[in-house]
Amino acid sequence: MPEKVQAETGNFTLPELDPILHSKLRLAIVSLLVGVEQADFLWLRAKSGATDGNLGAQLLKLEEAGYIQVEKHFVSRKPQSVYRLTAGGRAALADYVKALRTLLGPAL
Repeated sequence: MPEKVQAETGNFTLPELDPILHSKLRLAIVSLLVGVEQADFLWLRAKSGATDGNLGAQLLKLEEAGYIQVEKHFVSRKPQSVYRLTAGGRAALADYVKALRTLLGPAL
């Protein structure tokens, strides 16, 4: 599990924000995967607008954190990577959203 940061200001304790999910593209990937059973690399690239290199790097970070799992196989001799959100990834996203709601409080 990645290190989380918590800070105190006066009487209010700022909620912890997961640094793995506190990245625009990684948060977008997890948000896309939460709504589908699985997604391939091309679909994620099209939906996120990311470059191949950036998307691949961010998917690897999510995989290393245990938030997603990847299955690689060949379709018509072409490699295909299929990604799924893990239970840990779903829990991390739920915690992240809860922390944001707490942080934003009355602004919502």
